[in-house]
Amino acid sequence: MKKLAILTSHPIQYNAPLFKILEERKIIQLKIFYTWGKDVMENKYDPGFKKNITWDIPLLDGYEYEFIENTAKNKGSHHFKGIQNPDIIKKIETYNPDSLLIFGWAFASHLKVIRYFGNKIPVYFRGDSTLLDKTKKYKVLARSILLKWVYSHISYALYVGENNKKYFLKYGLKDQQLVFAAHAIDNNRFANPDEVYQTEAIHWRKQLNIYNDDLVFIFSGKLEQKKIPFF
Repeated sequence: MKKLAILTSHPIQYNAPLFKILEERKIIQLKIFYTWGKDVMENKYDPGFKKNITWDIPLLDGYEYEFIENTAKNKGSHHFKGIQNPDIIKKIETYNPDSLLIFGWAFASHLKVIRYFGNKIPVYFRGDSTLLDKTKKYKVLARSILLKWVYSHISYALYVGENNKKYFLKYGLKDQQLVFAAHAIDNNRFANPDEVYQTEAIHWRKQLNIYNDDLVFIFSGKLEQKKIPFF
């Protein structure tokens, strides 16, 4: 089997089931390299939620992985210097993958890996940035130059939707380099065969004094202005 190395900062609840499925299908051999370091599992502070996060599903079951030592003084995925792995290149070369999939470039080690392996093996990139965020005019040119340089080291990008695709096209990638790979969920986890969630919903309505025939809108996400929660 071909070998795929996946580089991502930390175990994430919606990626773990995907990694497990890929391992179970035995179509490709994979190994996940977590660059935040092992202590992320002990104290995972999320700047967006402003609290430590513990997920209620197993994040490390069913696939091969390795936590890479992170020597950053202020560890985290919220800034560029928060991910620094001196031996990351050596670790990946020891695994000797046929291709590499990287989640996010805006970390010191991730960018280093992209640059190093960019002309050696196929490098796939996963990110969901768009052009929807407003950027100050004086930053537009500098940002364009930087992103075109970064993506010049990428073989293919996995885009999640049309806005994400437009972003990659704007910053230098060609249409033939883009592969559609939408965000997905674990269907079994969200299935409702025994109407358990329906029963809970009725209970929540009663608690919130919402009548059964009232129309309810649900917002799922952080209460950030860019997500427009109060439309």
